[in-house]
Amino acid sequence: MPDLIQLLPESVANQIAAGEVIQRPSSAVKELLENAIDAGANVIQLIIKDAGKTLIQVVDNGCGMSPMDARLCFERHATSKIHQANDLFAIRTLGFRGEALASIAAISQVELRTRRHEDEIGTQVLIEGSELINQQPIQCSAGSSFLVKNLFYNVPARRAFLKSEAVEMRHIIEEFERVALVFPEIQFSLIHNGRTIFQLGKSSPRQRIIQIMGNHLNSVIVPVEEQTDFVKIHGFTSKPEYFKKVRGEQYLFTNGRFVKIPYLQHSIESAYEGLIPQGSFPSYFIHLEIDPSKIDVNIHPSKTEIKFLNENLIYAVLKAAVRKSIGQFSLSGIINFDEEWALGDGELKPGEAIKPPKIQFNPHYNPFQPQNFQSSPEKRNLQNWQKLYEFPENVPKKKDENLIETTHLRPIEESENGEKIRESGFLQVHQKYLITVVKSGMMLIDIEKAYQRIFYEDFLQSFEKEGIPSQQEIFPLNIHLGQAESVLVNQMKPTLALMGFNIDNLSNNTFVIQGIPNGMDATEAKESLETIIEHLLKEEDTEKADIRFISAKTMATTLARHHLRPLKEEEMRELTDKLFSTTMPSISPIGETILKIITLETIEELLK
Repeated sequence: MPDLIQLLPESVANQIAAGEVIQRPSSAVKELLENAIDAGANVIQLIIKDAGKTLIQVVDNGCGMSPMDARLCFERHATSKIHQANDLFAIRTLGFRGEALASIAAISQVELRTRRHEDEIGTQVLIEGSELINQQPIQCSAGSSFLVKNLFYNVPARRAFLKSEAVEMRHIIEEFERVALVFPEIQFSLIHNGRTIFQLGKSSPRQRIIQIMGNHLNSVIVPVEEQTDFVKIHGFTSKPEYFKKVRGEQYLFTNGRFVKIPYLQHSIESAYEGLIPQGSFPSYFIHLEIDPSKIDVNIHPSKTEIKFLNENLIYAVLKAAVRKSIGQFSLSGIINFDEEWALGDGELKPGEAIKPPKIQFNPHYNPFQPQNFQSSPEKRNLQNWQKLYEFPENVPKKKDENLIETTHLRPIEESENGEKIRESGFLQVHQKYLITVVKSGMMLIDIEKAYQRIFYEDFLQSFEKEGIPSQQEIFPLNIHLGQAESVLVNQMKPTLALMGFNIDNLSNNTFVIQGIPNGMDATEAKESLETIIEHLLKEEDTEKADIRFISAKTMATTLARHHLRPLKEEEMRELTDKLFSTTMPSISPIGETILKIITLETIEELLK
């Protein structure tokens, strides 16, 4: 029997490795931008065509490469960032694995033009599918220019799995924003199909956030600063009154690298506990600087997941730093320490003497005689206030309605001779549940979930007709979105109009909502729209996703949340009738149980 194990060809091995490193065009964008930053560039230009499927070009003015380096950089595990194993514990560059360029070259047609600042002639390298096509001297600017053409041209299955242009472009914008936010001292620009999306000049960290996210953040973010022997924290977080119902503007960086660490995200959000409504999220742009020997970034090729030596300590320090920043803002919102305050009523006139402040006191005050603490007018005032809160004895006290709201029972079934067989009614508990009598025992209904099912099917029926009617707002609402979200909203405007949202562009990242779905107020509509946008951003292909169901589910969930209140008997009966007229009265649109029947046997067992 012949041997079965054999070495894979270099090209096949590179394509397999590329599947982990380069998953879509945005992955290639991330790797090329990070290489440009590691090369010391202070001007970086990103040019995209067809959302990266046709062309991804990154031009920088970094250190450039020699002819030998220009050829060697496309080999697997070829890197200038580390030289030995111990260097893995002192990584301060964004790249170090030596796999990115080899992976890109394995699945695309790459052209590299590069020149060092001290050289007069540069180098051009052409590679297709890991094979060197040509290398020759060329006249070019100092720095490097990587052109990645026809990504996945030799892996048709992978190219077929790429999503629509709008979806892939949103991912590219997200990667661009994550890199640009960390390095405000670098000029960045992003051009897609000849249209400039971003033109970012050198700026401060705060200005860079405003450049990318919009001017609305200028007045709502406050600085976060904290330094310990273990970690240094700096950045910005939002004021408590500025929050979103969806996650969006949340960026956490470690040593200049964007990371996703749910444990530390929880630390930041827990600092807002009691300050923002439950289910809401703050915005933050926070950087952690820590000794590279105390972290491990060599976990995943994407390098967005890292391990900390003492994660609990960072959790505590980060939470305290954010909480401290929020507290400082509370004081500075009342007293502006940056302003210069004038003493007295105004400016001194020439020759006018400075008058010292006068101190007023009560000469009759005696701390050892409590009866003298208040003057006679003050005593009379207090007595009058006390009379206000005296409870009249002849007024009957109301029964305690904090726990339950009930209605009178009425007969619902009778025998042939008119004799009552059983009585039934409704009992509302804590404004959240309904209890009613059924033949086998009693039925418990979740009011919020029942409304979810009713509203959900009402919205779907409206979609099947002519869409949800829109009510025009007297005072239009403004909504601020990120660049990726703005691209999505512009793409989905016709569909959003069917949902009742009449939206116009106010600026690049700001939209004005002229009309909202009929039956919703402004707060519910804005919350629903933000949630719909978040769900659509998670969809890999919005063109194939059934947006009707996503939108109906989102709006029904939001609207039901605001209907928890004491109900009258007619409202309880109407709610129950509408629920049982739906197609699935026992299951909510999000798959949760709406009602449950508790049998007499179960009740007897509970009361034993």
